[in-house]
Amino acid sequence: MLVFSGVQPTGTLHIGNYIGSIKQWISLQKEYPCVFCIVDLHAITVRHVPAKLRTLTLDVAATYLAAGVDFERHILFVQSEVAEHTQLTWILNSLAKVSELKLMHQFKEKSKEDAKNINAALFDYPVLMAADILLYKATHVPIGHDQMQHMEITRELARRFNAQFGEVFPIPEGVLHKFGARIMGLDDPTKKMAKTASSAYNYILLTDTIDEARDKIKHAVTDSGREIIFGEKKPAVSNLITIYSALTDTPISDIEKKYEGKGYKEFKEGLADAICEFLGTFQKKYKKFRSDEKLLNSILDDGAKRAKKIASKTFAEVRDAVGLGRGDSK
Repeated sequence: MLVFSGVQPTGTLHIGNYIGSIKQWISLQKEYPCVFCIVDLHAITVRHVPAKLRTLTLDVAATYLAAGVDFERHILFVQSEVAEHTQLTWILNSLAKVSELKLMHQFKEKSKEDAKNINAALFDYPVLMAADILLYKATHVPIGHDQMQHMEITRELARRFNAQFGEVFPIPEGVLHKFGARIMGLDDPTKKMAKTASSAYNYILLTDTIDEARDKIKHAVTDSGREIIFGEKKPAVSNLITIYSALTDTPISDIEKKYEGKGYKEFKEGLADAICEFLGTFQKKYKKFRSDEKLLNSILDDGAKRAKKIASKTFAEVRDAVGLGRGDSK
């Protein structure tokens, strides 16, 4: 078994990203070999500033490390530094159907957001994602609900390749996050927390100061009544309880019991304390890695070499199976 996960360097991450994705990935590394990829090629499917992309790539690497990625036991690298990702994408494109790529929800949504920039890379995003996963023969991929379609495309392309050219790829399984998979906005519990939200009171960034975090929790919306209970009738409070539980590893029932008979003010103060304690610990580690670019680049260089070793072996199998090049005659 091998786990593959990737994150785009497209902006500062928030606690929803940490709880819903990164925290889940970190827990998997305790049991399985993992490949952690900073998918910068995916980031250029929309307009970007080159210098900023490079800065964000290092920011994400430091975030991974501060969150607890064991870079000695597992692989952490930058996608564009392993050329086989794009090479395998081209081969998988020969198996992908335009009709199915047109059905991808994310392509439809992003096309509406920026109708003037509907480029081929954006359209081909799911095929590149498939190449990312299959190149390492990953068996399990942590995903959110918004990636389910892309995961199914990956599985289908693996099946098609194996059927046409012989068994090369295992069929990977998507591992859906359960608890904390969708952290909702602090200002609107009906919408997912997002750094692109119009209001900064929607999210808490991993780089927010203690004062900023406390202020955002203070202004977070709640539900009618004053009970601190988890359930469908309390979407706003349930979202806050989920954050509290995830960051402190405290069962929801224990949190409900702790604040039984108390009001939102006391609950928010407790939540703010928990968030600030987490941010303090995380930011200390983050600054250590981010301020030492020599160490950061050394870790990424080593990760790229280790990733390249796996990727080149897989691609050699693919090239031979497809019949590319001159084979033994060269």
